[in-house]
Amino acid sequence: MKKYLILYRPFLIFLAKFFLTYLVLSLIYQGYLSRFDEDSVDALTKFVAGNTEQLLALFNIDFYVREISKASYVMLYYNQQAIARMIEGCNAISVIILFVSFVVSFSGKLKPTLLFILGGSVFIYILNVIRIALLCSALYWFPLQETVLHEIVFPLFIYGAVFILWVVWVNKFSLYAK
Repeated sequence: MKKYLILYRPFLIFLAKFFLTYLVLSLIYQGYLSRFDEDSVDALTKFVAGNTEQLLALFNIDFYVREISKASYVMLYYNQQAIARMIEGCNAISVIILFVSFVVSFSGKLKPTLLFILGGSVFIYILNVIRIALLCSALYWFPLQETVLHEIVFPLFIYGAVFILWVVWVNKFSLYAK
């Protein structure tokens, strides 16, 4: 048994760092979410919706967000048409937690690790706002493709970007890059 622990030590350390980071960050996030009742929208989700509205306003697109009373979502309107409901899962915090957990599990020196986590998290956040804006536009013009757009195309968009960030991290900055 000791032989296997020594042989697989790097992998076991990776797993321990990943799951510990994921667990701690998820518990912190769940603690944050517990401050909101079931019939309201958390502030981060509202902020993402507001940023999406600001982004589309830059392109003079008729888009606005309306918070629905006693609901756990905000409604997104495109050209005066209700186009989508935005729930907590759309704010990309769970994706950022996954990203951070992976980077920590392949951590390098402290300063580059923290800078990559900060830069990557901001990048994912901005990309998510763009993703929501593009998804709303696509849903307006191609409503029959909702399932493909929402469940396949746009998740690939965000998770593909996260995967590329991970590859860059492992190959350029982590201790394993050498």
